[in-house]
Amino acid sequence: MRIIAGSAKGRPLKGPKGPGLRPTSDRVRESLFNILGQWLEGLVVLDLFAGTGALAFESLSRGASRAVLVDKGKEALRLCRENAAALGMLERSEILSSAVDSRLAPTLTSRGPFDLVFADPPYADFAPAQILELLAAVPLVRPEGRVVVEHDRRAEAPAALGPFERVDERRFGDTVVSFYRCRPDP
Repeated sequence: MRIIAGSAKGRPLKGPKGPGLRPTSDRVRESLFNILGQWLEGLVVLDLFAGTGALAFESLSRGASRAVLVDKGKEALRLCRENAAALGMLERSEILSSAVDSRLAPTLTSRGPFDLVFADPPYADFAPAQILELLAAVPLVRPEGRVVVEHDRRAEAPAALGPFERVDERRFGDTVVSFYRCRPDP
């Protein structure tokens, strides 16, 4: 694993040693950022189920101003801290040890709103709708902000839910990536 583009282009990322984490592959990450746009100047990013932090650190490398990374796994938190330090991104990263559920919302409210949210949950534990419901319950995403949800191809991703509407969807083997935009306030 490595950073694909931007200020840290080509720099390696530490990956998991055991079977517990499933990082987003370089190929999928490159495709994601081709769809999102190559440069993310000034954006505030939220990386739920951060794992190695690859999506957040790729965003920071491409110009995002800061990123909040959330994971509850000890190995994931260690990898996020080590990768942030190795890439010189500690000052623009905040790493939170927490489960992704409704109890997290107040913590995130004070750190948002977010322009871009990544969610790559354990496929068996979270459906795309659950992620969108959590983000919509306490407005965490700026109007016109984007949400990217990775999920199993067998999981139904809603066309719209609350303020979010799906604007794109791509399949990579058994993984599907659904792209949502937060509709502006009426």
